[in-house]
Amino acid sequence: MPSTMGSTSRDDLSRAGGARTETASGTTDGTTAGSTNGSTTAGTQGATPGDVPVRLLDEKGVRHPDPALDRWLTDVDAGTDEARAALLTLYEDMVVARRIDAEATALQRQGELALWPPLQGQEAAQVGSAAALRADDFVFSSYREHAVARKRGVTPVDLLRVWRGITASGWDPYAVGMATPQVIIGAQALHGVGYALGIQADVGRGAVEVGDDGTAAVVAYVGDGAMSQGDVNEAFVFAATWQVPLVLFCQNNQWAISEPVSLQATVPLVRRAAGFGVPGVRVDGNDVLAVLAVTREALHRARAGGGPTFVEAVTYRMGPHTTADDPTRYRDAAELDEWAERDPVARLAAYLRAGGLLGEDDEARVRAAADAVAAELRAGVVALEDPPPLSVFDHVFAEPHPTVAAERAEHAAYLAGFDDMGDTDSTTGAEGADR
Repeated sequence: MPSTMGSTSRDDLSRAGGARTETASGTTDGTTAGSTNGSTTAGTQGATPGDVPVRLLDEKGVRHPDPALDRWLTDVDAGTDEARAALLTLYEDMVVARRIDAEATALQRQGELALWPPLQGQEAAQVGSAAALRADDFVFSSYREHAVARKRGVTPVDLLRVWRGITASGWDPYAVGMATPQVIIGAQALHGVGYALGIQADVGRGAVEVGDDGTAAVVAYVGDGAMSQGDVNEAFVFAATWQVPLVLFCQNNQWAISEPVSLQATVPLVRRAAGFGVPGVRVDGNDVLAVLAVTREALHRARAGGGPTFVEAVTYRMGPHTTADDPTRYRDAAELDEWAERDPVARLAAYLRAGGLLGEDDEARVRAAADAVAAELRAGVVALEDPPPLSVFDHVFAEPHPTVAAERAEHAAYLAGFDDMGDTDSTTGAEGADR
């Protein structure tokens, strides 16, 4: 079986911590575990095994051992300087992601962005899963995976270009191994399956040599609301049929805009995977270590030819669905307070402080880094220039197209009609045009 600890492994948090053990059913042991590792979850008595999210860090930041998950974390549990650095990187990534989110929200409120979908509360689910990725993996996301994008190498300003309304695509997907955000709910799940099928095809025709680390893999992120979309269910069917190297990662943040997840699912979402023949695991999405371990295991399974895995990360959206939303109209304040006690950033910080791994100097450095990113973000966004109006036609097709040319000419004539409002250039733009 291919090992993820081979010589070609990236020296980063994508490394797995141990070999995989197969159960009689062919699923990866631990992926359907129902243990809470010493913690208690309300309302889970009598639950089906696998319903209770697996967890390593409880809400107070206390670390609980779990042999099935711990073997995927030997690097961060090693007690070495390298392990401490890896843990501090996870913490810093989460803090910076939250700071970017706060700055982007402020920019939208000040009229610098048209819209923004906040991620506060979901930092552990995103950072933990993204840290398990290799450089050759590919990500397909919704519009909320800002921390994943940053982890993949997307710059803060590029995160916001689309939300400022000046471009249809904020970055080059192939430069960072991540497609630009998909706004159509759930469509990215099918895109992920298609890319994973491409990986299989490349391997099958010998275009890609498979080393000790196995093949590349794909992670497709969806929200709980997307689980009721036809695209996602079709993705399950194709993924299971072709056993593609895919991790379908659902961030169950409890609310599909203004409707609770209980309205569309009377049982945990993870159970749906079994109906398609896909192994599933339910993880505490506010526990960055458990998310990292679960995603590493799922990716290892995909790389080794074991097919897709569904991950349901149980987390919470602390802010609005987008800045156009008012969650106070549908969400009880007591629920918000309850989830605030499970804050993913505070949980990891408590664990690090208790182990003497996070000192005052470290916290000051992380805060400074977050503030620096926020300042860079604000300056960069404000400096962005609007593109010429006619540039919207530039990249519709790879080759010239008569319909697009006719539409461009029609719009140029429309813009020229505003000549009396100021100087215009119907070829490159119209400063006086009504935008």
